Amino acid sequence: MNNNAYLFNIIVYNMHTMDEQKRVKALFIIPSVIGILLFMIPMKINGVWTIIVKVLADAINGVIGPILPHMCVVILTVSAVLAIIARGKPKFIIENEVLNDCFCCTVPWLSVRILGCIFAWLTLLEIGSEKSNNPLDKILGLISGPDQGGVALDLISGLVIIFAIASFLLPLLLDFGLLEFVGALLTKYMRPVFRVPGRAAVDCITSWIGDGTLGVMLTCNQYEGGYYSAREAAVISTTFSAVSITFSLVVLSQVGMMEYFGVYYLLICFVGIVCAIICPRIPPLSLKKDTYLVPGKAMSETIPSEYKTSKEYGLALAMKRVSEHKGIGEFLYSGFKNCVSMWFSVLPTVMCIGTVALILANHTEIFQWLGKPFVPLLELLRVEDAVAASSTLIVGFADMFTPSVIISGTNAAAATKFIVAVISVTQVLFLDEVGGLILASKLPINILELFIIFLERTIISLLIVCPIAHLLF
Repeated sequence: MNNNAYLFNIIVYNMHTMDEQKRVKALFIIPSVIGILLFMIPMKINGVWTIIVKVLADAINGVIGPILPHMCVVILTVSAVLAIIARGKPKFIIENEVLNDCFCCTVPWLSVRILGCIFAWLTLLEIGSEKSNNPLDKILGLISGPDQGGVALDLISGLVIIFAIASFLLPLLLDFGLLEFVGALLTKYMRPVFRVPGRAAVDCITSWIGDGTLGVMLTCNQYEGGYYSAREAAVISTTFSAVSITFSLVVLSQVGMMEYFGVYYLLICFVGIVCAIICPRIPPLSLKKDTYLVPGKAMSETIPSEYKTSKEYGLALAMKRVSEHKGIGEFLYSGFKNCVSMWFSVLPTVMCIGTVALILANHTEIFQWLGKPFVPLLELLRVEDAVAASSTLIVGFADMFTPSVIISGTNAAAATKFIVAVISVTQVLFLDEVGGLILASKLPINILELFIIFLERTIISLLIVCPIAHLLF
């Protein structure tokens, strides 16, 4: 009888264990598949390739679009006011994890938040006129003009929805074992080629198919969680971020060369891969240290002896990550924390830096002067209209779309327009979006390093694109 009872207990225990294993595996597979469908599977809607997250954002934008600028101004105002209050270290901010993370910042970043708030109000209220004879009114008009503050406010009005949706849905990719599984499978390829963990492949695909801002958000989350070192996070955010297929189409359309889209996008992909191989091996990225914000979370680079294959090891890591998840409460809290952090930290930075960069691009010759050193290189590469092309190269650091607008308004040769269209997309690190997002995050990159990486990407791109353009035209 005792033996029967013992056997019965064994059977019940095994059934419970099997059920638990199935539950954990389902918690790995189902959220991960949903995350892949939302962020990484392109689909064609109304003749345009996009992803579901972008469709959701556009749908919400279509419903509440008119109030989004006002919503952004409120967010920027709250960000500036609470950041000022936080300088006094009140308990309600200091002792609250979310408020502390959102509003405690250094004096330079506080200045950026205040300026971003001021620029947003000036733009929303359309204060000032660029054509005014009054110096103060003219300065205010430069800030609030449709090509400066107007562009920046439109941009953050789109980002506010993207940030909200992505913040609550990115945990589907982050928290249910997908990165651990992919990381174990791809580390043996990603590490020797790009000097980053295999899990970075998910960041890359998310950026490439979806949007560069989504990839930076994902990378920032992984860095703050201790899964990437400072060097790895810097490499991934600056070399794996990419312009979406949709916006690449917009750029090529601007220069009137849609018939070349196939070779154009293949070239963009090739240049992106080459930049991702070279840039991590040269300063400033090669000088970054492999230090972690949270020690002990990074994956092992080798498969432990108890596992026969990388797939088996990856599945075990994924099961472990899922079993540690605390349920819907943790899921929603993680999404909320990410959302408010992006809203109150990043949006003011994009508004401030984007507006200043566009003022410099549209109303000064600073970018043309900075582009002059490229003239000898462009002439060496036999680029026609080298002076006109050089003026667009550094402008791309302010805004990605401006170079194609500038070159399309000239009588430059077709090859030159094609080169500018490619370079403006492969430079990636423009301040009014991806660059501003990187600078506003905790990623270990300053503006000088960002500019140097931007120049490196520009030179590498030119060396590849120019010879190919001569073969095409």
